[in-house]
Amino acid sequence: MADNTSRNVFGINGVAGMLIATVLLLSILVFLTVWGIKVQQGSSAHYYDPTPITGSLDNVKQISKDNAQHAFKDAQ
Repeated sequence: MADNTSRNVFGINGVAGMLIATVLLLSILVFLTVWGIKVQQGSSAHYYDPTPITGSLDNVKQISKDNAQHAFKDAQ
């Protein structure tokens, strides 16, 4: 059998590879955290107002196509 003489501690399979993987995972974590914070801030500024739906439930029938006007609508 041939010996593996090309081993290197600081090669891509050693410490450098571990550091690259760690930096990559931490950068993904930072990106997703910042993105999540921005989404939460946007949602808090344009929150959902249920008044148009809950204020007019008197005319809702059990089976009717007119119930579509009482459906939930996206926030602006």
